[in-house]
This record gives sequence, C-alpha cells and structure tokens, in this order.
Amino acid sequence: MTLETIPAEAARRLLMDGQGLLDAPGRRAGPAAVRRIVEKLGFVQVDTINIAIRAHHHILLTRLDGYQPRMLERLLERDRSLFEHWTHDASVIPTVWYGQWKRRFARYRRNALKPGTWWHRRMEGRPHAVVRRTRERVRADGPLMSRHFEHVRRPGESNSEQKGWWSWKPSKAALEYLWRVGELSIDGRENFHKRYDLTERVLGESCLTPMPTPATHRAWAGAAALERLAIATPSEIAAYFAAIPLSEARTWCDRAVKAGEAVDVQVEAADGSGLHRAVAVPDWKRRAARLADPPRGLRLLSPFDPLVRDRKRLQRRFGFEYRFEAFVPAAKRRYGYYVLPILEQDRLVGRLDPKVDRDAGVLEVRGLWWEDGVRPTAARRRALAETLERYAAAAGVTRVRM
Repeated sequence: MTLETIPAEAARRLLMDGQGLLDAPGRRAGPAAVRRIVEKLGFVQVDTINIAIRAHHHILLTRLDGYQPRMLERLLERDRSLFEHWTHDASVIPTVWYGQWKRRFARYRRNALKPGTWWHRRMEGRPHAVVRRTRERVRADGPLMSRHFEHVRRPGESNSEQKGWWSWKPSKAALEYLWRVGELSIDGRENFHKRYDLTERVLGESCLTPMPTPATHRAWAGAAALERLAIATPSEIAAYFAAIPLSEARTWCDRAVKAGEAVDVQVEAADGSGLHRAVAVPDWKRRAARLADPPRGLRLLSPFDPLVRDRKRLQRRFGFEYRFEAFVPAAKRRYGYYVLPILEQDRLVGRLDPKVDRDAGVLEVRGLWWEDGVRPTAARRRALAETLERYAAAAGVTRVRM
C-alpha cells in the first residue's frame, strides 16, 4: 500500500499548531489564557536556570505577550488547576490529569527505595525510617520546605559536599521521594524553593481520581501525545510525556491505525533527509487546510520549549540544527551558554545568546547568528530589537546591549 506523503511545510505548521505557536500572542492575557496554553501543550517544563527568564515563564511568554508570572502562580497556588510533577523533567501539568500520574507514582514506589539506589544511599541506608519521620513532620507542621529540617553534618563532610542534588540531606531526599510517589505535593515556592504539604491538603478532591488501568493509561498517553504533535513516530509519542515505554507506544500506534484513530504516513523532511515513516492524526489534511498563518514578527524560543526539545524532530521539521550547550565546556561551545532559537513565522532564522545583568538592569546579547541565506535586513533588525525589548521587560531589566 502506498502511503500518503505529508509535505514539509504542512508537517511543520501542524506541529506549530499543536504547540500553540499559530495562536495570536497578542490576545488577551490572564490566568484563563495561561491555563489554556498549558492544557494545549499538555505540560510546561520547569527549569532552574535563571540566566535570563526561567523556562516555564519563557515558554508561556512566547505564546502570550501579556503573560505575567503571577498568572501561573495563581493557577498553581490558588486555583489548583495546575500541579507540579514529572514528565521527561519537572513540569507544570493540568490537574484534570492527576489520575494519569498515579501510574507514575506507583512506578517510583516500586523501585526507588531498593538497596543500592540513589534514594537508598541519600537516606543513609535507612530510607523507610527517614521517609516515615519526614511524612509525620509534614503532616503535623506542613507546609514545610527542606530548610525546615535540620541536617546533622556527617564526619568529614565539607561545605561543597552539601551542594547539588547528588548531596541532598536525607530529609530533602525523603521530601522529594514523597513528592515523586504522590504523597506530598508542591504547595508553592519561595525564591524557587519548593514548599511541600500533604497532597490531600494541596489538591483536595482532585487527588481522589482513581488510577487508570494500564490499557487506559496507554490509550491516554498515545492519543494525548499525537494530538499535540499531529505527526509522530512511536519514539516521539513515548517521549512526549515520558509516561509509557517505547514498546507500549508501538503497540498503541498499531492499534490506533487499525481503529482509524491514526494513519500511517510518510513525511517530507525540511532538512533534505528524505521521507520518514510516522503516524498522523486521521484528519491531518483537513487540519492543514484550515491552519492560520503564523503570527508576524520574531519570537525567541526557550531551549526547553516543547518545539525545541526534540532536536532530531526540530531538524527534520525546520532544517535547524540545535544543541543546548550550557553543560558543554566553554572552550568547546559552538555558539554559547544559553542560546535561544529565533522564530520568524514558520522558519527558524537565527539564534542568540542572552544574559541578564539584573544589578545593571541590562539584557546583554553576547552573540547573534543568522542562519545561512537569512539576510539581516533593516526590517528584520527592527523586529529583533522590538522582541528583545519585550524579553528584557519580562526579565525585569530596562536596557538591551548588543
């Protein structure tokens, strides 16, 4: 059977639509608009790097010009329509899906405290006792932060050994374990440090949603990922929420095609690498015909933006090679520490390396690189200047220095 071929431009725009990048960023901003973005994406990654704008705020700002951090904080800390947990990394997730995360909680619980694991070592070989004490302390006095638990320094332990996730004190490891297995939830943050409390006190009745069966969970994970990607391989479906392994994603794809919930296709690659096999939403032609044109102007994408995260897919859809170099030694970097792709309508036209100096009130652009064939015209430079001014304002500074 001859497979239908999806042209590169249609594949690119369908992905952008699923990732909320065809919606007008100038629409009215507010908590409801932020919630709709998170629901459309399925999650928004949270990251600690603060050299410019933290990832979760940046991802939302890219899609909503009037976004303010307090809008997300309200959804997390007051409305409780979003919660923090894990996908492929720490993320903000719609609370309506809390029941789906119970299968993840159960996986952690089965394996995390076994002898020889990182958690077992961090809790000094007595994890069940440490977890029990930590749970009871939060039950009695929560919400609490890690700093509310005293750490007795081990003989010979240096100050440097107390820094970083690899050297968490036992109570910090226990708090994180209890969060990973769903017994605790994040009540809020102070200076980005987590404040933990019992899940039933944080989420109320939302946490009573029953755990789905393995088959129901697999069906949800596959369908929810494909809806947001429009076209995907089994590995991309498995990786989207990191909810199911590749073997289950393959099973879901086979069953979805047989049931008419997906179609086998071949996809033209923008990087000239030829045709690639994938599955697509069954109505991809109708969706592609109705897509809005991408918003005009330039937008800066976070390295953790869901459009950017899968580097291979990014190259196939946009012909754009990207590597996150924050953890690459400076001498070996090709571009810079925290490089942001530049999106112009449905093309990635360049990249820049920003750093915010909050004491000086300056956004410094340490490097700017246009893609081959992209001319830095006067109009393009003006558009970039306007984008950088918005980015600087969101970062809390008033000047831009190139």
